[in-house]
Amino acid sequence: MYDFEPNLPPLPGVGYKPQHYRDILEEAAPVGWLEVHAENYMGAGGRPLAQMRALSERFPISVHGVGLSIGGAGRLDPEHLARLKHLVGWLNPASFSEHLAWSTHDSHFFNDLLPLPYTDATLARICDHIDEVQDVLQRPMLLENPSSYLAFAESTWEEPAFLREIARRTGCGLLLDVNNVFVSAVNLGFSPQNYIDAYDLDRVGEIHLGGHDEDEDDHGAPLLIDSHGREVADPVWALLDYVLERSGPKPILIEWDTDVPDWPVLREEAVRADRALAGVLV
Repeated sequence: MYDFEPNLPPLPGVGYKPQHYRDILEEAAPVGWLEVHAENYMGAGGRPLAQMRALSERFPISVHGVGLSIGGAGRLDPEHLARLKHLVGWLNPASFSEHLAWSTHDSHFFNDLLPLPYTDATLARICDHIDEVQDVLQRPMLLENPSSYLAFAESTWEEPAFLREIARRTGCGLLLDVNNVFVSAVNLGFSPQNYIDAYDLDRVGEIHLGGHDEDEDDHGAPLLIDSHGREVADPVWALLDYVLERSGPKPILIEWDTDVPDWPVLREEAVRADRALAGVLV
């Protein structure tokens, strides 16, 4: 079993987009690290890999997977896992993470991160999958909490306890997405602060922040959508402060994956994360 140790610096990071390449090289501060999606860098060469090699010489890199289907009912795709191993081998990132979700069934791939019930059976399956990933990559991974829009009647575990038990059994670390906590709390009607109080903050290797969209369900109740397409909302920044007061400084990533803004807008979000970290370093 692997034993997670944090490797990223407790600084703001941003999700890397190629249109920001020159801006990052010329004006990175306060950004201290970068995240990339694994599936975007599994090719054999070209400009994307050349840029990533150059950036990795200046910044710690976090690789974030979206296609392993850790929670899927079937076995992990060995070809996808082999491509991931190759990427991690040459890039040697400071961190690798995936989602507590599934996206495959038989030979079908769904372009979404789908929820699963929290039962003893799914717990065992997820732990087996994480063990396989960590054995192939020869390093511990981080597992991210999902954004939820429904709850399963058959669930017998609360999400923070479920994640804590996965980490205990596999030695993996955790990726705490604060926006996902807030989205799930509004959608399912629980206290985000109580969720954080039950979370294993000692095993958090990254914190993620992103934007969400506001909508209503069929009954007129608030419904939040984890969109990653706008600035981080003020209540999510407040929840981040609540986390940092209990965890101390952690690496904080700004995610902005759709309607990507010009660099100064994204950089300003990183500046705000830097101020939040400064508040717990005093």
